[in-house]
Amino acid sequence: MSTPHLSGIAALLKPAHPNWSPAAIKSAMMTPADILDNKGKPISDFDHLQAHIYAIGAGHINPIKATDSGLIYDNSPDDYLPYLCGLRTVTNVGDANSSYEVDIIKPEGVNVEVKPNRLYFPKLNEKQTYQMTISSKGKYWPSTT
Repeated sequence: MSTPHLSGIAALLKPAHPNWSPAAIKSAMMTPADILDNKGKPISDFDHLQAHIYAIGAGHINPIKATDSGLIYDNSPDDYLPYLCGLRTVTNVGDANSSYEVDIIKPEGVNVEVKPNRLYFPKLNEKQTYQMTISSKGKYWPSTT
């Protein structure tokens, strides 16, 4: 049932940001998503247990926050080569002189490292690159950068 809801949110975001690509709109929806439900509790699965991070994806989309997410990842086909080595480039669509610091909530069995852990953007629409490394602790999944 998420597809019609996400499509509707995307349709609302496009007129607000007509120059944004589909990837930028997707990023704007995912970046400020909530990992807690409407009652402030962790998102639960079908059995009412805390859902695994791979089951919840980005989390609950917040349309109001998505309209002004501040930071987007606008990827293009050229971005897939750096993806293979763990580099990401983000664009500041918030205010000039903005800074963003990593806040990592690590799921059980996963290590996450981001370098640098803080990005400062003196200008609007400025692009900066960071590296993220995700590795498993034990039996879960193989590591990736």
